[in-house]
Amino acid sequence: MAYSPHTPADREQMLAAVGVASVDDLFADISPRFRPGSFEVPPPLVEQQVRAELARLAGRNRIAEVSFLGAGAYRHLVPSVVNEVIGRSEFSTSYTPYQPEVSQGTLQSIYEFQSLICELTGMEVASASHYDGATATAEAALMACRLTRRDRIVVSGALSPDYRRVLATYCSGPGIEIVELPADLSAGGSGQTDATAGEGVIDERAACLVVAQPNFLGQVEPMAELAELAHAAGAQLVAVVEPTSLAVLAAPGSYGADIVAAEGQPLGIPVSFGGPYLGLMAANMASVRQMPGRLVGATRDAQGRRGYVLTLQAREQHIRREKAASNICTNQALCALAATAYLAAVGPEGLREVAELSMTQARHVASALEAAGLGERRFSGAYFSEVAIRLPEAERRHAQLAERGIVAGLPLGRDFPELADTLLLAATELTSDADIERLVDALEATR
Repeated sequence: MAYSPHTPADREQMLAAVGVASVDDLFADISPRFRPGSFEVPPPLVEQQVRAELARLAGRNRIAEVSFLGAGAYRHLVPSVVNEVIGRSEFSTSYTPYQPEVSQGTLQSIYEFQSLICELTGMEVASASHYDGATATAEAALMACRLTRRDRIVVSGALSPDYRRVLATYCSGPGIEIVELPADLSAGGSGQTDATAGEGVIDERAACLVVAQPNFLGQVEPMAELAELAHAAGAQLVAVVEPTSLAVLAAPGSYGADIVAAEGQPLGIPVSFGGPYLGLMAANMASVRQMPGRLVGATRDAQGRRGYVLTLQAREQHIRREKAASNICTNQALCALAATAYLAAVGPEGLREVAELSMTQARHVASALEAAGLGERRFSGAYFSEVAIRLPEAERRHAQLAERGIVAGLPLGRDFPELADTLLLAATELTSDADIERLVDALEATR
Protein backbone atom coordinates (compact mmCIF):
# COMPACT_ATOMS: atom_id res chain seq x y z
CA MET A 1 0.00 0.00 0.00
CA ALA A 2 1.46 3.35 -1.00
CA TYR A 3 -0.10 5.17 1.93
CA SER A 4 -1.02 4.04 5.44
CA PRO A 5 -2.32 6.43 8.10
CA HIS A 6 -0.67 4.45 10.91
CA THR A 7 2.83 5.31 12.05
CA PRO A 8 5.26 2.61 13.29
CA ALA A 9 4.47 3.76 16.83
CA ASP A 10 0.73 3.34 16.17
CA ARG A 11 1.30 -0.20 14.95
CA GLU A 12 3.45 -1.09 17.94
CA GLN A 13 0.76 0.23 20.27
CA MET A 14 -1.96 -1.84 18.56
CA LEU A 15 0.17 -4.99 18.58
CA ALA A 16 0.85 -4.55 22.26
CA ALA A 17 -2.87 -4.09 22.94
CA VAL A 18 -3.71 -7.46 21.36
CA GLY A 19 -0.71 -9.18 22.92
CA VAL A 20 1.47 -10.10 19.93
CA ALA A 21 4.99 -9.08 19.03
CA SER A 22 4.65 -8.60 15.27
CA VAL A 23 2.18 -8.43 12.41
CA ASP A 24 3.27 -11.92 11.35
CA ASP A 25 2.15 -13.24 14.74
CA LEU A 26 -1.39 -12.09 13.91
CA PHE A 27 -1.48 -14.72 11.16
CA ALA A 28 0.18 -17.55 13.11
CA ASP A 29 -3.05 -19.58 13.21
CA ILE A 30 -3.23 -19.67 9.41
CA SER A 31 -1.33 -22.59 7.90
CA PRO A 32 1.72 -21.43 5.88
CA ARG A 33 0.41 -23.29 2.83
CA PHE A 34 -2.54 -20.92 2.72
CA ARG A 35 -0.45 -17.77 3.02
CA PRO A 36 0.69 -15.94 -0.09
CA GLY A 37 4.25 -16.52 -1.15
CA SER A 38 6.14 -14.34 -3.54
CA PHE A 39 3.98 -12.68 -6.17
CA GLU A 40 5.23 -13.25 -9.70
CA VAL A 41 4.07 -10.05 -11.32
CA PRO A 42 5.03 -9.76 -15.00
CA PRO A 43 6.96 -6.69 -16.15
CA PRO A 44 4.99 -3.63 -17.28
CA LEU A 45 3.71 -3.36 -20.85
CA VAL A 46 3.28 -0.39 -23.13
CA GLU A 47 -0.29 0.57 -24.03
CA GLN A 48 -0.42 -1.18 -27.40
CA GLN A 49 0.84 -4.39 -25.79
CA VAL A 50 -1.86 -4.17 -23.11
CA ARG A 51 -4.52 -3.65 -25.78
CA ALA A 52 -3.27 -6.67 -27.72
CA GLU A 53 -3.24 -8.86 -24.61
CA LEU A 54 -6.74 -7.80 -23.58
CA ALA A 55 -8.00 -8.47 -27.12
CA ARG A 56 -6.44 -11.95 -26.97
CA LEU A 57 -8.13 -12.68 -23.66
CA ALA A 58 -11.46 -11.28 -24.88
CA GLY A 59 -11.22 -13.57 -27.90
CA ARG A 60 -11.53 -16.54 -25.56
CA ASN A 61 -15.04 -15.45 -24.56
CA ARG A 62 -17.88 -17.47 -26.04
CA ILE A 63 -20.81 -15.20 -26.82
CA ALA A 64 -24.14 -16.92 -27.32
CA GLU A 65 -25.53 -16.38 -30.81
CA VAL A 66 -29.08 -17.20 -29.71
CA SER A 67 -30.33 -17.14 -26.13
CA PHE A 68 -33.58 -18.20 -24.51
CA LEU A 69 -32.22 -17.77 -20.99
CA GLY A 70 -34.27 -15.75 -18.52
CA ALA A 71 -34.92 -17.01 -14.98
CA GLY A 72 -34.75 -13.51 -13.49
CA ALA A 73 -32.61 -11.55 -15.98
CA TYR A 74 -33.92 -10.70 -19.45
CA ARG A 75 -32.63 -9.30 -22.73
CA HIS A 76 -34.59 -6.25 -23.80
CA LEU A 77 -33.94 -3.46 -26.25
CA VAL A 78 -32.41 -0.51 -24.39
CA PRO A 79 -33.21 2.80 -26.15
CA SER A 80 -30.09 4.85 -26.95
CA VAL A 81 -31.34 7.71 -24.81
CA VAL A 82 -30.89 5.59 -21.66
CA ASN A 83 -27.11 5.31 -21.98
CA GLU A 84 -26.94 8.93 -23.11
CA VAL A 85 -28.60 10.07 -19.89
CA ILE A 86 -26.73 7.86 -17.43
CA GLY A 87 -23.43 8.62 -19.18
CA ARG A 88 -23.62 12.31 -18.30
CA SER A 89 -20.93 13.18 -15.77
CA GLU A 90 -23.44 14.91 -13.48
CA PHE A 91 -24.97 11.49 -12.83
CA SER A 92 -22.23 8.94 -13.48
CA THR A 93 -19.72 10.57 -11.13
CA SER A 94 -22.00 12.00 -8.44
CA TYR A 95 -22.07 10.68 -4.88
CA THR A 96 -24.81 10.45 -2.27
CA PRO A 97 -26.93 13.64 -2.39
CA TYR A 98 -26.51 14.60 1.26
CA GLN A 99 -26.35 18.30 0.35
CA PRO A 100 -29.62 19.10 -1.42
CA GLU A 101 -28.48 22.58 -2.43
CA VAL A 102 -25.94 21.04 -4.83
CA SER A 103 -27.76 17.76 -5.64
CA GLN A 104 -31.11 18.76 -7.09
CA GLY A 105 -30.60 16.86 -10.36
CA THR A 106 -29.81 13.57 -8.65
CA LEU A 107 -32.56 14.02 -6.07
CA GLN A 108 -35.16 14.83 -8.72
CA SER A 109 -34.18 11.77 -10.77
CA ILE A 110 -34.65 9.54 -7.70
CA TYR A 111 -37.97 11.22 -6.91
CA GLU A 112 -39.17 10.58 -10.47
CA PHE A 113 -37.99 6.98 -10.19
CA GLN A 114 -39.98 6.48 -6.99
CA SER A 115 -43.06 8.05 -8.63
CA LEU A 116 -42.80 5.74 -11.65
CA ILE A 117 -42.45 2.63 -9.48
CA CYS A 118 -45.52 3.66 -7.48
CA GLU A 119 -47.47 4.14 -10.70
CA LEU A 120 -46.29 0.80 -12.06
CA THR A 121 -47.07 -1.20 -8.91
CA GLY A 122 -50.17 0.64 -7.73
CA MET A 123 -48.58 1.21 -4.32
CA GLU A 124 -48.36 4.43 -2.29
CA VAL A 125 -44.62 4.77 -1.63
CA ALA A 126 -41.43 3.37 -3.17
CA SER A 127 -37.87 3.34 -1.87
CA ALA A 128 -34.93 4.90 -3.69
CA SER A 129 -33.88 1.36 -4.74
CA HIS A 130 -31.96 -1.63 -3.39
CA TYR A 131 -29.07 -3.73 -4.60
CA ASP A 132 -31.09 -6.24 -6.63
CA GLY A 133 -34.29 -8.23 -6.67
CA ALA A 134 -33.04 -10.89 -4.25
CA THR A 135 -31.99 -8.46 -1.54
CA ALA A 136 -35.13 -6.37 -2.06
CA THR A 137 -37.19 -9.52 -1.50
CA ALA A 138 -35.30 -10.39 1.68
CA GLU A 139 -35.61 -6.82 2.97
CA ALA A 140 -39.34 -6.86 2.21
CA ALA A 141 -39.81 -10.09 4.17
CA LEU A 142 -37.90 -8.71 7.17
CA MET A 143 -39.94 -5.52 6.93
CA ALA A 144 -43.10 -7.66 7.25
CA CYS A 145 -41.62 -9.31 10.35
CA ARG A 146 -41.09 -5.91 11.96
CA LEU A 147 -44.57 -4.71 11.03
CA THR A 148 -46.35 -7.81 12.38
CA ARG A 149 -43.90 -8.61 15.20
CA ARG A 150 -43.85 -12.22 14.03
CA ASP A 151 -40.94 -14.53 13.30
CA ARG A 152 -42.01 -16.90 10.53
CA ILE A 153 -41.80 -16.28 6.78
CA VAL A 154 -43.80 -18.48 4.42
CA VAL A 155 -42.24 -18.71 0.96
CA SER A 156 -43.78 -20.06 -2.22
CA GLY A 157 -42.00 -23.11 -3.61
CA ALA A 158 -42.17 -21.40 -7.00
CA LEU A 159 -40.06 -18.42 -5.87
CA SER A 160 -36.61 -18.13 -7.46
CA PRO A 161 -34.17 -20.57 -5.78
CA ASP A 162 -31.56 -17.79 -5.72
CA TYR A 163 -33.98 -15.47 -3.93
CA ARG A 164 -34.76 -18.19 -1.41
CA ARG A 165 -31.06 -18.70 -0.70
CA VAL A 166 -30.52 -14.97 -0.14
CA LEU A 167 -33.57 -14.85 2.12
CA ALA A 168 -32.21 -17.78 4.14
CA THR A 169 -28.95 -15.89 4.63
CA TYR A 170 -30.78 -12.78 5.82
CA CYS A 171 -32.89 -14.80 8.26
CA SER A 172 -30.05 -16.89 9.70
CA GLY A 173 -28.82 -14.10 11.97
CA PRO A 174 -32.05 -13.05 13.68
CA GLY A 175 -33.26 -16.65 13.78
CA ILE A 176 -36.37 -16.13 11.67
CA GLU A 177 -38.02 -19.37 10.54
CA ILE A 178 -38.66 -19.96 6.83
CA VAL A 179 -41.42 -22.36 5.80
CA GLU A 180 -42.19 -23.38 2.23
CA LEU A 181 -45.67 -23.38 0.75
CA PRO A 182 -45.33 -25.99 -2.02
CA ALA A 183 -46.09 -25.45 -5.69
CA ASP A 184 -47.91 -27.89 -7.95
CA LEU A 185 -45.04 -29.31 -10.01
CA SER A 186 -46.80 -32.41 -11.29
CA ALA A 187 -46.85 -33.07 -15.03
CA GLY A 188 -49.81 -31.21 -16.42
CA GLY A 189 -50.30 -29.43 -13.10
CA SER A 190 -50.83 -25.73 -12.65
CA GLY A 191 -47.21 -24.83 -11.84
CA GLN A 192 -48.66 -22.41 -9.27
CA THR A 193 -48.36 -22.06 -5.51
CA ASP A 194 -50.73 -24.52 -3.86
CA ALA A 195 -53.07 -22.32 -1.85
CA THR A 196 -54.87 -25.39 -0.45
CA ALA A 197 -51.67 -26.34 1.40
CA GLY A 198 -51.68 -23.05 3.31
CA GLU A 199 -53.72 -24.33 6.24
CA GLY A 200 -51.38 -25.02 9.13
CA VAL A 201 -48.50 -23.28 7.36
CA ILE A 202 -49.82 -19.72 7.32
CA ASP A 203 -50.87 -19.31 10.95
CA GLU A 204 -50.64 -16.78 13.78
CA ARG A 205 -46.82 -16.96 13.71
CA ALA A 206 -46.55 -16.11 10.00
CA ALA A 207 -45.38 -12.58 9.25
CA CYS A 208 -45.85 -12.83 5.51
CA LEU A 209 -46.35 -14.96 2.45
CA VAL A 210 -43.77 -14.32 -0.27
CA VAL A 211 -45.00 -15.11 -3.79
CA ALA A 212 -43.60 -14.24 -7.22
CA GLN A 213 -45.80 -12.95 -10.05
CA PRO A 214 -45.18 -14.46 -12.52
CA ASN A 215 -43.37 -17.17 -10.60
CA PHE A 216 -39.95 -18.62 -11.35
CA LEU A 217 -41.51 -21.26 -13.60
CA GLY A 218 -43.15 -18.56 -15.72
CA GLN A 219 -46.65 -19.29 -14.42
CA VAL A 220 -49.19 -16.61 -13.47
CA GLU A 221 -50.20 -16.95 -9.81
CA PRO A 222 -53.71 -16.39 -8.34
CA MET A 223 -52.47 -13.41 -6.33
CA ALA A 224 -55.85 -12.20 -5.05
CA GLU A 225 -56.56 -15.64 -3.59
CA LEU A 226 -53.10 -15.82 -2.01
CA ALA A 227 -53.49 -12.31 -0.57
CA GLU A 228 -56.77 -13.34 1.02
CA LEU A 229 -55.09 -16.46 2.43
CA ALA A 230 -52.30 -14.40 4.02
CA HIS A 231 -54.56 -11.67 5.37
CA ALA A 232 -56.92 -14.21 6.96
CA ALA A 233 -54.04 -15.23 9.23
CA GLY A 234 -53.01 -11.63 9.93
CA ALA A 235 -49.95 -12.00 7.70
CA GLN A 236 -48.82 -9.71 4.90
CA LEU A 237 -48.45 -10.53 1.22
CA VAL A 238 -45.05 -9.78 -0.30
CA ALA A 239 -45.45 -9.77 -4.08
CA VAL A 240 -42.21 -10.31 -6.01
CA VAL A 241 -43.02 -9.05 -9.48
CA GLU A 242 -41.39 -8.86 -12.90
CA PRO A 243 -41.81 -5.16 -13.79
CA THR A 244 -42.44 -5.58 -17.52
CA SER A 245 -45.34 -7.92 -16.78
CA LEU A 246 -47.15 -5.13 -14.94
CA ALA A 247 -48.01 -3.60 -18.31
CA VAL A 248 -50.46 -6.48 -18.85
CA LEU A 249 -50.98 -8.14 -15.45
CA ALA A 250 -52.80 -6.63 -12.49
CA ALA A 251 -50.84 -4.17 -10.37
CA PRO A 252 -49.98 -5.52 -6.90
CA GLY A 253 -51.89 -2.70 -5.24
CA SER A 254 -55.09 -3.90 -6.90
CA TYR A 255 -55.02 -7.39 -5.39
CA GLY A 256 -54.04 -6.36 -1.87
CA ALA A 257 -50.26 -6.77 -1.79
CA ASP A 258 -48.77 -5.17 1.32
CA ILE A 259 -45.18 -4.96 0.09
CA VAL A 260 -43.81 -5.26 -3.45
CA ALA A 261 -40.27 -6.28 -4.37
CA ALA A 262 -38.80 -6.69 -7.83
CA GLU A 263 -35.69 -6.95 -9.95
CA GLY A 264 -35.55 -3.79 -12.05
CA GLN A 265 -33.01 -5.11 -14.57
CA PRO A 266 -35.58 -5.49 -17.40
CA LEU A 267 -36.11 -1.72 -17.29
CA GLY A 268 -33.23 -0.48 -19.41
CA ILE A 269 -30.36 -2.39 -17.80
CA PRO A 270 -28.46 -4.92 -19.94
CA VAL A 271 -27.78 -8.49 -18.86
CA SER A 272 -24.26 -8.15 -17.51
CA PHE A 273 -22.77 -11.18 -15.73
CA GLY A 274 -25.13 -10.75 -12.79
CA GLY A 275 -24.91 -7.02 -12.17
CA PRO A 276 -25.05 -4.25 -11.32
CA TYR A 277 -28.80 -4.66 -11.16
CA LEU A 278 -31.59 -2.79 -9.42
CA GLY A 279 -33.80 -3.77 -6.50
CA LEU A 280 -37.30 -2.28 -6.39
CA MET A 281 -39.50 -1.98 -3.30
CA ALA A 282 -42.89 -0.37 -2.78
CA ALA A 283 -45.44 -0.44 0.02
CA ASN A 284 -48.34 1.44 1.58
CA MET A 285 -47.78 4.73 3.38
CA ALA A 286 -48.76 3.23 6.74
CA SER A 287 -45.62 1.06 6.55
CA VAL A 288 -43.21 3.76 5.41
CA ARG A 289 -41.23 4.03 8.64
CA GLN A 290 -40.24 0.39 8.41
CA MET A 291 -39.06 0.66 4.80
CA PRO A 292 -35.30 0.07 4.53
CA GLY A 293 -33.01 2.35 2.59
CA ARG A 294 -33.91 5.93 1.81
CA LEU A 295 -36.68 8.06 0.36
CA VAL A 296 -36.57 11.31 -1.56
CA GLY A 297 -39.40 13.79 -1.14
CA ALA A 298 -40.52 17.05 -2.75
CA THR A 299 -40.67 20.28 -0.77
CA ARG A 300 -40.42 24.10 -1.12
CA ASP A 301 -37.43 26.25 -0.33
CA ALA A 302 -37.44 29.61 1.50
CA GLN A 303 -38.40 31.36 -1.76
CA GLY A 304 -41.26 28.95 -2.39
CA ARG A 305 -39.50 27.09 -5.20
CA ARG A 306 -40.01 23.37 -5.62
CA GLY A 307 -37.07 21.29 -4.43
CA TYR A 308 -36.09 17.73 -3.48
CA VAL A 309 -34.50 16.36 -0.31
CA LEU A 310 -33.76 13.07 1.42
CA THR A 311 -36.77 12.80 3.72
CA LEU A 312 -36.41 9.40 5.36
CA GLN A 313 -33.32 7.28 5.96
CA ALA A 314 -34.21 4.46 8.33
CA ARG A 315 -30.80 2.80 8.18
CA GLU A 316 -28.19 2.27 10.84
CA GLN A 317 -25.74 4.71 9.23
CA HIS A 318 -28.00 7.56 10.34
CA ILE A 319 -29.94 6.36 13.38
CA ARG A 320 -29.41 4.05 16.34
CA ARG A 321 -28.54 0.56 15.16
CA GLU A 322 -31.27 -1.15 17.19
CA LYS A 323 -33.84 1.20 15.64
CA ALA A 324 -32.62 0.87 12.05
CA ALA A 325 -34.77 -0.86 9.45
CA SER A 326 -31.70 -2.15 7.61
CA ASN A 327 -27.93 -1.95 7.52
CA ILE A 328 -27.77 -1.29 3.78
CA CYS A 329 -25.76 1.84 3.19
CA THR A 330 -26.41 2.79 -0.42
CA ASN A 331 -28.84 2.55 -3.29
CA GLN A 332 -28.44 1.81 -6.99
CA ALA A 333 -28.99 5.41 -8.09
CA LEU A 334 -27.39 5.11 -11.53
CA CYS A 335 -29.34 1.94 -12.35
CA ALA A 336 -32.48 3.60 -10.97
CA LEU A 337 -31.81 6.51 -13.32
CA ALA A 338 -31.51 4.02 -16.21
CA ALA A 339 -34.91 2.56 -15.29
CA THR A 340 -36.38 6.06 -15.08
CA ALA A 341 -35.03 7.01 -18.50
CA TYR A 342 -36.26 3.70 -19.96
CA LEU A 343 -39.80 4.05 -18.61
CA ALA A 344 -39.97 7.67 -19.75
CA ALA A 345 -38.71 6.72 -23.21
CA VAL A 346 -41.03 3.77 -23.89
CA GLY A 347 -44.05 5.12 -22.02
CA PRO A 348 -47.09 3.05 -20.97
CA GLU A 349 -47.96 1.94 -24.50
CA GLY A 350 -44.36 1.03 -25.32
CA LEU A 351 -44.02 -1.05 -22.16
CA ARG A 352 -47.25 -2.83 -23.02
CA GLU A 353 -45.92 -3.59 -26.51
CA VAL A 354 -42.73 -5.04 -24.99
CA ALA A 355 -44.80 -7.25 -22.70
CA GLU A 356 -47.17 -8.38 -25.44
CA LEU A 357 -44.35 -9.16 -27.88
CA SER A 358 -42.58 -11.16 -25.19
CA MET A 359 -45.76 -13.13 -24.50
CA THR A 360 -46.34 -13.73 -28.21
CA GLN A 361 -42.85 -15.04 -28.82
CA ALA A 362 -42.98 -17.29 -25.76
CA ARG A 363 -46.10 -18.90 -27.17
CA HIS A 364 -44.38 -19.20 -30.54
CA VAL A 365 -41.55 -21.09 -28.83
CA ALA A 366 -43.96 -23.49 -27.14
CA SER A 367 -46.07 -24.11 -30.26
CA ALA A 368 -43.01 -24.61 -32.49
CA LEU A 369 -41.50 -27.22 -30.17
CA GLU A 370 -44.83 -29.02 -29.78
CA ALA A 371 -45.50 -28.98 -33.54
CA ALA A 372 -42.08 -30.53 -34.17
CA GLY A 373 -42.76 -33.25 -31.61
CA LEU A 374 -39.76 -32.19 -29.56
CA GLY A 375 -41.48 -31.35 -26.30
CA GLU A 376 -44.62 -30.24 -24.56
CA ARG A 377 -45.63 -27.73 -21.94
CA ARG A 378 -44.99 -29.05 -18.47
CA PHE A 379 -47.76 -27.05 -16.82
CA SER A 380 -51.33 -26.26 -17.79
CA GLY A 381 -51.76 -22.87 -16.13
CA ALA A 382 -51.44 -19.44 -17.70
CA TYR A 383 -47.91 -18.10 -18.23
CA PHE A 384 -46.28 -14.79 -19.12
CA SER A 385 -43.06 -14.77 -21.19
CA GLU A 386 -41.34 -17.91 -19.95
CA VAL A 387 -42.50 -21.42 -20.60
CA ALA A 388 -41.48 -24.72 -19.03
CA ILE A 389 -41.03 -27.34 -21.77
CA ARG A 390 -40.75 -31.02 -20.99
CA LEU A 391 -38.41 -32.96 -23.28
CA PRO A 392 -36.27 -36.08 -22.86
CA GLU A 393 -32.65 -35.72 -21.69
CA ALA A 394 -33.02 -32.00 -21.17
CA GLU A 395 -29.65 -31.47 -19.48
CA ARG A 396 -27.67 -33.31 -22.16
CA ARG A 397 -29.39 -31.56 -25.01
CA HIS A 398 -28.98 -28.18 -23.31
CA ALA A 399 -25.21 -28.79 -23.10
CA GLN A 400 -25.02 -29.83 -26.76
CA LEU A 401 -26.85 -26.70 -27.89
CA ALA A 402 -24.52 -24.55 -25.82
CA GLU A 403 -21.61 -25.95 -27.84
CA ARG A 404 -23.38 -24.64 -30.93
CA GLY A 405 -23.84 -21.13 -29.51
CA ILE A 406 -27.48 -21.59 -28.48
CA VAL A 407 -28.53 -21.19 -24.85
CA ALA A 408 -31.70 -23.26 -24.59
CA GLY A 409 -33.00 -21.63 -21.45
CA LEU A 410 -32.38 -23.09 -18.01
CA PRO A 411 -32.47 -26.81 -17.09
CA LEU A 412 -34.88 -26.79 -14.16
CA GLY A 413 -33.59 -30.08 -12.74
CA ARG A 414 -30.66 -28.21 -11.21
CA ASP A 415 -32.96 -26.71 -8.57
CA PHE A 416 -36.10 -28.84 -8.92
CA PRO A 417 -35.19 -32.57 -9.07
CA GLU A 418 -38.75 -33.44 -10.08
CA LEU A 419 -38.29 -31.26 -13.19
CA ALA A 420 -35.11 -32.94 -14.46
CA ASP A 421 -36.71 -33.37 -17.89
CA THR A 422 -37.73 -29.72 -18.22
CA LEU A 423 -36.21 -26.58 -19.74
CA LEU A 424 -37.35 -23.08 -18.80
CA LEU A 425 -37.33 -21.01 -22.00
CA ALA A 426 -37.72 -17.23 -22.03
CA ALA A 427 -38.63 -14.93 -24.90
CA THR A 428 -38.64 -11.15 -25.25
CA GLU A 429 -39.23 -8.64 -28.01
CA LEU A 430 -35.66 -9.39 -29.15
CA THR A 431 -36.48 -13.06 -29.80
CA SER A 432 -36.93 -13.42 -33.55
CA ASP A 433 -38.74 -16.10 -35.52
CA ALA A 434 -35.34 -17.07 -36.97
CA ASP A 435 -34.04 -17.63 -33.41
CA ILE A 436 -36.92 -19.99 -32.71
CA GLU A 437 -36.28 -21.89 -35.96
CA ARG A 438 -32.63 -22.33 -34.98
CA LEU A 439 -33.69 -23.67 -31.58
CA VAL A 440 -36.04 -26.19 -33.18
CA ASP A 441 -33.46 -27.31 -35.74
CA ALA A 442 -30.74 -27.66 -33.13
CA LEU A 443 -32.94 -29.72 -30.83
CA GLU A 444 -33.93 -31.93 -33.79
CA ALA A 445 -30.25 -32.68 -34.29
CA THR A 446 -29.87 -33.91 -30.69
CA ARG A 447 -32.57 -36.59 -30.83
